[in-house]
Amino acid sequence: MIAANNVTLRIGKKALFEDVNIKFTEGNCYGLIGANGAGKSTFLKILSGQLETTHGDVTITPGQRLSFLQQDHFKYDAYPVLDTVIMGNARLYEIMKEKEQIYAKEDFTDEDGMRASELEAEFAEMDGWNAESDAEQLLNGLGIGNELHYAQMADLNGSEKVKVLLAQALFGNPDILLLDEPTNHLDLDAIAWLEEFLINFENTVIVVSHDRYFLNKVCTHTADIDYGKIQLYAGNYDFWFESSQLLVKQMREANKKKEEKIKELQEFISRFSANASKSKQATSRKKALEKIQLEEIRPSSRKYPYIDFRPNREIGNEVLMVENLSKTIDGVKILDNITFTLGREDKVAFVGGNELAKTTLFKILMGEMEPDEGNYKWGVTTSQAYFPKDSTQEFDNDLTIADWLTQYSEIKDVTYVRGFLGRMLFAGEDGVKKVKVLSGGEKVRCLLSKMMISGANILILDEPTNHLDMESITALNNGLIKFPGVLLFASHDHQFVQTTANRIMEIMPNGSMIDKITTYDEYLASDEMARKRQVYLMQEEDN
Repeated sequence: MIAANNVTLRIGKKALFEDVNIKFTEGNCYGLIGANGAGKSTFLKILSGQLETTHGDVTITPGQRLSFLQQDHFKYDAYPVLDTVIMGNARLYEIMKEKEQIYAKEDFTDEDGMRASELEAEFAEMDGWNAESDAEQLLNGLGIGNELHYAQMADLNGSEKVKVLLAQALFGNPDILLLDEPTNHLDLDAIAWLEEFLINFENTVIVVSHDRYFLNKVCTHTADIDYGKIQLYAGNYDFWFESSQLLVKQMREANKKKEEKIKELQEFISRFSANASKSKQATSRKKALEKIQLEEIRPSSRKYPYIDFRPNREIGNEVLMVENLSKTIDGVKILDNITFTLGREDKVAFVGGNELAKTTLFKILMGEMEPDEGNYKWGVTTSQAYFPKDSTQEFDNDLTIADWLTQYSEIKDVTYVRGFLGRMLFAGEDGVKKVKVLSGGEKVRCLLSKMMISGANILILDEPTNHLDMESITALNNGLIKFPGVLLFASHDHQFVQTTANRIMEIMPNGSMIDKITTYDEYLASDEMARKRQVYLMQEEDN
């Protein structure tokens, strides 16, 4: 059990948290939600002891071990992968290293023998003999193959490092597990594995995530941060949303009835207060009026952007033909003889663990990269808008937000352009902010504004939900569902893919592709996908 007791945190004059009291108990998984800036990550740092409170404290059941997901991806670059995972249980790792030092001594003394005996007993008690196999099992589950288990962390790419750090947090069956955005940079297979792990995890979990499907799958409770307070709900994210909406509705209805009663009493008092025969009744109603208290309904601090993609022209029957596209990068063929044709109603989700393959395909289709073999052709009625995974160059300039968006608009009117910015929550003075100082989420909202103002009838989006808060993801999800044109997109957000796509293309590790007209959930459950995956794995083993 871990609890926050009268926790207050002030940053300058602003109180981020005010007298928060909340208890997280064993056997439950708590989803910590709230608008960007509400303090979700900060609260996890308070619980983990990384950040001191202004007032109040955090208590943990004596003897329980707390583990949290490290955010510094370079912290363990000097260590091997397997060691990094085992470091998740600091005491066990200390014992292992001290044992190694003792047994490596040439002049092994009696004192060394006694100390080694003590360490061996503690090591066995902590199930140390299974430490390496347990660590390997976690790594394999997350998609880190055996060939990387003894590699240096410095030699891994960003996505691989994230998976190792996640394995580190999960290692050793911690009593309390704190996870801040654990699905970021994970492929869909790794996310599915993590979901099953947490569902079967018997201790306490507190998780921050913008992935609605993930929260719905793993959470037993939802802790909502709003206006410096934390309200606890039993149930997953969807249950919280429905409950919170119902609560506000009930409060409004109750206030409406109270307002009607107040009006009725006021009219009676006004009418009969001067009437001697009715004065007692008027006085009684005055007392009744004073007792009526309206419920305070504070609007949520959450803000939803308005995302609406409207094509300037209707798309024709000929959309896109791709024939025998192949591409090799750094000696590895990541696209192998890719062929497909798009129809005017296709909304295609590109899935698979090889993110580079999806990004490369999108860049080829947008003319930013040449294929080694094959060709593609867009229909004459099509116009494309592209959301790149890496938008660094887009914002490497001194333009203001308004000037940056104006350059992509056919209509150069300032009011027209600011209207699109306003929909994406850039209000007033925000328009004169320099784009190079924007946060990750603000840059994403700028790119979405650019796509809206383009009037394109084909949208290509490469991981658009990265850096967005839950409210923006929901707005984008709804905007794409309503979009009447063609979509090609990649996303790790299960709900985003399931509710938007009507066609799934999975790029396999060898560069080939599975193409099915189906929903994502149906695709995952299909026998064909399982069979093709198995065939591929058998081929890899033979090689």
